[in-house]
Amino acid sequence: MSARQMHLRVFVLGTGNHIAGWRMPDAYDSFQSLPVIQHIARIAERGCFDLLFLGDGLQAGANDHPSFTARFEPITMLAALAATTTHLGLGATASTSYNEPFNVARYFASLDHLSGGRAAWNAVTSSNPRAAPNFGRDHPPHAERYRVAEEFVDVVLGLWDCWEDGAIVADRATGRYIDAAKVHRLDHEGTYFRVQGPLNIGRCPQGRPIVLQAGSSEPGLDLAARTADVVFSVVQDLDEAKAAYAALKSRLPRFGRRAEDVAVLPGVMPILGRTRQEARDVLDRLQSFVTSTNAASLLSSRLGIDVSGFAPEDKVPDLPLPDTSHGFARAMLSKARREGMTWRDLHNLTGAARGHWVIAGTAADIADTLQEWFEGGAADGFNILPAWFPGAFDGFVDEVVPELQRRGLFRRNYTATTLRGHLGLDMPRSRYG
Repeated sequence: MSARQMHLRVFVLGTGNHIAGWRMPDAYDSFQSLPVIQHIARIAERGCFDLLFLGDGLQAGANDHPSFTARFEPITMLAALAATTTHLGLGATASTSYNEPFNVARYFASLDHLSGGRAAWNAVTSSNPRAAPNFGRDHPPHAERYRVAEEFVDVVLGLWDCWEDGAIVADRATGRYIDAAKVHRLDHEGTYFRVQGPLNIGRCPQGRPIVLQAGSSEPGLDLAARTADVVFSVVQDLDEAKAAYAALKSRLPRFGRRAEDVAVLPGVMPILGRTRQEARDVLDRLQSFVTSTNAASLLSSRLGIDVSGFAPEDKVPDLPLPDTSHGFARAMLSKARREGMTWRDLHNLTGAARGHWVIAGTAADIADTLQEWFEGGAADGFNILPAWFPGAFDGFVDEVVPELQRRGLFRRNYTATTLRGHLGLDMPRSRYG
């Protein structure tokens, strides 16, 4: 067995990560159902996945990805999953632009206790300006969103540290319930937040929940290098993935961290077939459902411009990075330049995996590619984006995961009970300890 083991996360985007995956014959067509998410979690746990992840958004439109339009609030859903899973990490997005640090710290501390140490928070700045009117605000520009996020994350980490291990004594003989010397006020006063603390919940089973991030701009990468345990990347090309991986890892020593302290997981949509032609046929069927209409809203959001006025057969021009999501825009525009793509091509790419990488082939083909990236300095594992649920995810767990296990690249059984344990990360100490 390889000494270094791959990490796998499943990105659960409702009815499927493909914009029209819900149209496949065996696909779920609604995500507003607890049994649906429980079934997906059982598949993930059967495959020994590190983490099940729920993205989130704070806006909806009729032409959005179906799973952006109708879905549960993710923390509520994960709390329900905590009762029906035993090992699987449970992660969700919570915005740093449209939340308060005390609430976010409390949500994920509660989830960590409910799950016995399996919670993860994806700290995002909310790139879509359509969220702002739902909160009666103006959407902050990119640079300010990251300044807010820097302080927000620091406050959350500080609140999680306010309780030391062993602060709850519960001594019946003396009547002392809490050791007051091990509970601390944060007393944070910054540019954007004033938070006294402490939280009204004790030290988390993991010490602190796992912090996830996906920023790829300069401030996003610095925030990830300083505070993240797992980074989700958007890539389309092996050489670009290697360069991005090395660039992030090289930032870590600046913040007193080692390369192994942060796992980089590129997003990938695997399309599986018994033969390569069958996999191509499945992908072609999915892509036949993509139109300029059902992909236009998402593509406009990714690029920060209205793309509806461009002719489908026109070549994609050189465009500046938007004030929204740098990672998706950079990967997609780079691929468009590299391959001379038209707007129709870019619609198809967005509809397939929202800008993530798509690979189609047999189980051995997909395992070969993942192994090449994993061993070639491009990834510590992968963020798996099934095109639809449950069939596409079942296929990956039943066919690709055993192939990775035979190669000694992935665990056959869970060896830890916490998400921090799955990731091979040490228990952090409270800053007050």
